[in-house]
Amino acid sequence: MASLRRGVRVASSLRPLLSRRTVRFFSHAPSQTSEKNVPYQKTLKESGPQGKGPTQPLPASADVVVVGGGSVGCQTVYHLAKIGVTNVVLLERDRLTSGTTWHTAGLLWQLRPSDVEVELLAHTRDVVSRDLEQETGLHTGWIQNGGLFIASNKQRLDEYKRLMSLGKVYGVESYVLSPGETKSLYPLMNVDDLYGTLYVPKDGTMDPAGTCTSLARAATARGALIIENCPVTGVEVRTDDLGVRRVAAVVTSHGTIQTSCMVNCAGVWAQALGKMAGVNVPLVAMHHAYVVTERIEGIQNMPNVRDHDASVYLRLQGDALSVGGYESNPVFWEEVPDDFAFGLFDLDWDVFTQHIEGAVNRVPVLERTGIKSTVCGPESFTADHKPLMGEAPEVRGFFLGCGFNSAGMMLGGGCGKELAHWIVHGRPEKDMYGYDIRRFHHSLTGNSRWLRERSHESYAKNYSVVFPCDEPLAGRNMRKDPLHKELLQQGCVFQERHGWERPGWFNPRGKAQVLDYDYYGAYGHKPHEDYAYNQLLSDEYTFDFPAHHKVIRNECLTCRNAVAVFDMSYFGKFYLVGPEAGKAANWLFTADVSKPPGTTVYTCMLNDRGGVESDLTVSPIAPGSHDSALAPAFEGDGYYLAIGGAVAQQNWSHITKTLQDKKLQCQLIDQSEELGMISIQGPSSRSILQEVLDSDLSNEAFPFSTHKLVKAAGCMVRAMRLSFVGEMGWELHVPREHCVRVYRSVMKAGAKYGITNAGYRAIDSLSIEKGYRHWHADLRPDDTPLEAGLTFTCKLKTDIPFLGREAIEAQKTAGIFRRLVCFTVDEKVPMFGLEAIWRNGKVIGHIRRADFGHAINKTIAYGYIWNPEGEPVTTEFVKKGEYFLERMGVPYLAKAHIKSPFDPENKRVRGIY
Repeated sequence: MASLRRGVRVASSLRPLLSRRTVRFFSHAPSQTSEKNVPYQKTLKESGPQGKGPTQPLPASADVVVVGGGSVGCQTVYHLAKIGVTNVVLLERDRLTSGTTWHTAGLLWQLRPSDVEVELLAHTRDVVSRDLEQETGLHTGWIQNGGLFIASNKQRLDEYKRLMSLGKVYGVESYVLSPGETKSLYPLMNVDDLYGTLYVPKDGTMDPAGTCTSLARAATARGALIIENCPVTGVEVRTDDLGVRRVAAVVTSHGTIQTSCMVNCAGVWAQALGKMAGVNVPLVAMHHAYVVTERIEGIQNMPNVRDHDASVYLRLQGDALSVGGYESNPVFWEEVPDDFAFGLFDLDWDVFTQHIEGAVNRVPVLERTGIKSTVCGPESFTADHKPLMGEAPEVRGFFLGCGFNSAGMMLGGGCGKELAHWIVHGRPEKDMYGYDIRRFHHSLTGNSRWLRERSHESYAKNYSVVFPCDEPLAGRNMRKDPLHKELLQQGCVFQERHGWERPGWFNPRGKAQVLDYDYYGAYGHKPHEDYAYNQLLSDEYTFDFPAHHKVIRNECLTCRNAVAVFDMSYFGKFYLVGPEAGKAANWLFTADVSKPPGTTVYTCMLNDRGGVESDLTVSPIAPGSHDSALAPAFEGDGYYLAIGGAVAQQNWSHITKTLQDKKLQCQLIDQSEELGMISIQGPSSRSILQEVLDSDLSNEAFPFSTHKLVKAAGCMVRAMRLSFVGEMGWELHVPREHCVRVYRSVMKAGAKYGITNAGYRAIDSLSIEKGYRHWHADLRPDDTPLEAGLTFTCKLKTDIPFLGREAIEAQKTAGIFRRLVCFTVDEKVPMFGLEAIWRNGKVIGHIRRADFGHAINKTIAYGYIWNPEGEPVTTEFVKKGEYFLERMGVPYLAKAHIKSPFDPENKRVRGIY
């Protein structure tokens, strides 16, 4: 964020200069500026039948009702109809595209730092450039003029080279160009200050009216009903016999449609629509602007340009350019009226001016070019600049397809397809967790301060370099565990996950507190001076080894050679209890958890396709009558679940939904806030804990994968002998009020053993070294346990049915056609994921997760590979290949491993050193 801060200061200092230098380009005062108008030859504002009534009679019922006729709404209806849902209705309060879609820039860039997003964008491109025209005979307005990413420094070009390497996996053509080559491609461009560019020849632009008209034509041809001039005024929700709230009907001023499923594609109005059903929709509305120039000689057929360092884009608009960007002080739209349609705002030149210098610098002819029109319209933005999709946790049957952060046209095709599949099959085809509303904890989605701060920062940083170790400055300190204050005093540098402040690493130079958000000095806020936490983040803005590499190395090696303490209190800690809890556990969990109390089992939860929805530990517990955070009162069966804190909401929702679908009589209790979790790991852990716990910790008395209620420093805790770093160790699950006391006792006993605090940066390194999986990196809903090397977690040798079993058995019979493989690189080079995997001269996959293994002193990377011949990926196939990992266009020789490169015999967790 240091770069953003510098950019803001530069823009402020240049403002007097800008008003002089760009006299011709921005020659009009606001009152004299040419009209507010979108640059498209056709909009749907005046087309079609006029009047105040609905354009079609409302049906009495529908299988699905989509609300909102913008890009995402039209794409969702089209894809629903395409997979056979004919009884689907789209309700648009005005005309199609009237909200945010009609004024969009319509850009499509194929490369993103996410494999899933690359796939989503590819589908959108296929739909608008090929499928719709073949189906309808209508031209969508797709123009393939290419895309050019500008790099003014090495870091920016390194970022683009990462995209280029990932693009090779998906067949996206791209080229790194020198300044001279860039000048030949784009003669009007100033290249004097360029470091290089990335050129993607098959990028392009879409036309809102043409695309949505074609989508509507194709959808109605398959039986969908599209009704315009029909505002939604309410959502009826009923509560079923199990107390579950479900969508029952969509209400309009012209009638009610009975339905059990609705999709909120209402853009900036999505929050109001959510309130009608009691659903939090965490987005904010902002003004987002661009200007359209007069004719520019020689600009025809030039590619679209993104100059991220100048925070500006240049979109080809026939023989002119549209110029826009993302500023540090966007205008919030505080009150969103219901009847705003095909509307534009007056452009705030004080806000927009910061884009001028970059635009004129990049294409100097703009200094002599006038403005034809200004376009400033409403857009919806979210806390992490990602869309909101999936079924709302509050109400079954209420789906979200909103919050697209000005990318609704670009992502609409891919997201519309996934939404359709989600609605029909209960899950998307791809891993959509990054867009799933369940990625946010329920305590955050209704928090206006968190939402405003994070949405602002995400907007302002939209064009910032995406560094591997970045953290937000906004919306912090929302959830603190019991050890937060204690660890802060010891130099803890916190990371934000799911609202929690969790330890990242420990700064030997002292305290680095996260301060209240200063909006980078915008809106009259005074920017923080000498902000230690922000400076530590800035030091890590690199694609090389971070500045604190040696500090993290020390944490790792101390854990391997002595002992380290990890505060893992942010973990989700749930109890599944009740008369049918055993039946529920058998169905939910892949492993056999019908074990006696005192056992702890590592297991997965799957979807019906066999994809991994979660990995967690499950500990059977005995029933009791005394209710506490450590041991709830219940009758029947009971299980204690410990789940990664960053995905706790997703796990809660998955379990809850499964219990509802199976109508099982059991209860899920959340004690995440009431219990801390202190993990003591390393060769000396037993010696230290034997002084703190009143229990025999020998292998015979307390074997691996067991748990007990014991006393620690006189406080009752649940001790589990587990490890996520590959060492002998125990987790102490401690009531909130006793955490500091227990922690201090551990640290006091460990002083003579060289004990150290360690954070999640060390856990990342230690766990990848040992081959332990991280959910949503190594494991996703589109990966199966067989592909991920976790077949041992599946109770396939029993006859116990579990969710996803049939899919796993079918895959086992057919063979595994993709497999997670561990690679090591002897050359000391940092890798972070997205690197292309080459085998015998062919691209066969990409890296999901990478880190440096300090005990083996090598880079370690995990990625899924496939066989280019279409055959199963066997262990022999893995062993026989010659591998290279391509990092930023450079191949590095790699070795593939069938087992973990560290302690492959798994001795250390059993106390064998």
